[in-house]
Order: sequence, then C-alpha cells, then structure tokens
Amino acid sequence: MVPASVMDLANKASDIRFSAWEIEAIRMELELKPRKGLLRKILEEKINDDDSHPPYIRVACTGKGKYDSMARKHYGLLPDGDHADAGSPAVLEIWPAQHYSPMHSHGGTTGIIYCLTGQIDVMAYEELRWGATELGLLTLTPGQCAWLAADKFGVHKVYCPMDGGSKPVGPWNLLNETSDYAATFHVYLNEEETVPDTYVPAELGTRDVFEYVHEIEHDRRKFATYSDLSWHVLRRVLAKNSST
Repeated sequence: MVPASVMDLANKASDIRFSAWEIEAIRMELELKPRKGLLRKILEEKINDDDSHPPYIRVACTGKGKYDSMARKHYGLLPDGDHADAGSPAVLEIWPAQHYSPMHSHGGTTGIIYCLTGQIDVMAYEELRWGATELGLLTLTPGQCAWLAADKFGVHKVYCPMDGGSKPVGPWNLLNETSDYAATFHVYLNEEETVPDTYVPAELGTRDVFEYVHEIEHDRRKFATYSDLSWHVLRRVLAKNSST
C-alpha cells in the first residue's frame, strides 16, 4: 500500500510542468557546440571530482548550489555566495542521455521521483550491495511518478536511456555529444523533520547523508548531499538564454 504521505507528495507534484521554452533552454545549456553551455561545463567539472560514472545535475529548489558562481562567470549573474547548502528536500535533477546515478540508498526517507521531460529508468534493489537482487525496473515518462519509503524501494539506480549520440566525449569519455536529456523532480523527507526538536541534520540514513555503491570499486561509501545549482540561479540562466 502506498503511504498517505507519498500520495500527498505525488498529488502536489502532478501540477508541476516544464514550459516548452524551459525544456529548450536547458537543452541549449547542455550543448557542446557551437557554444559550450553552462550545464555542459558543470558536467565536466563534476567528472574532475568523480570519474566513476557519467554525471548528472542536481538543482536545489531551496538554498545554494556548488556551481552557482559559474553562472556569474558564464553569464554575469550574481548569485548569493559560492558554497552549497546540504540536503534540499526538493530537487530538480537533469539526466543527460545515457547518464546514470550509482546504486544508492535514501535510508529512512519518504519520497517521490516525478518525470518532467524525457525518459528515465529506475531500477529498485533488495539491498545496497553490488550484485543485489533486482526488485523491478520502472520506466517514467512525463507525468509519471515513482515512490519510496523507509521500508520499500529505498535502494535504486536511475538511468536515462535516451540516445546519447555516436561517440562519447569530454574528460575520460564519460559525456555524450548530444544535448538530449530527461528531467525529474524529487522530494525526500526525513521522518524526524516533522518533529523539529528531535531532528539531527547530516545523519546517516537521512537525505543529508546517504550511502552508495561505487561503480568501479563496488564498495559502499557515504555521500553528504549537496546541489550543483540553486533553482533561482538556473531560472535566471534559462530566462537569459531564451531571450538571446
């Protein structure tokens, strides 16, 4: 049975839409040629930090992003500060074609994955372990939603199966030459957040710190969540792009 809290999140997310100009503006920022877009540059920077898998982009709906300062250099925008905040509960994720996340666990959170554009595949696993039993593959297209809870579907891997072009490009050949992508909206809530006096941030098993399986070494590691861009900065980039 789907928890009532998940149904509430899904119902609220069902009203979220990308406009045609937003979809195209994001595509332009993923372009490699004739002008390398901001999102393409961020993807290249992320590979320098972690070359174990093709990167994707997390956009915090609240707070600050790690690469907000790149928007200033790229477009002359002036975001507030140059550091990332941890663990935004609502996140837009941009998945270039053929890119994916490592297998990871969202611990004790309750949440949804709502597809805004493109297509993604979500594989759920029985446990957080390389070679773990696959529980099922769910394909999401715009308007469709997947969910997870503390005791159900909490371990998964997300993949964008769209056409990535004829050849890999970029550092370590981990990027694709096309600007095709999928975009998803994610909300992850910690149970303790409903009781602020007992909530402890940056605790393993919450949205602030989760575990994942490394794609090359196959061991379990911890990851303190952060966002690459803040929504208010990305929105200004897209608006500026659509007017040129």
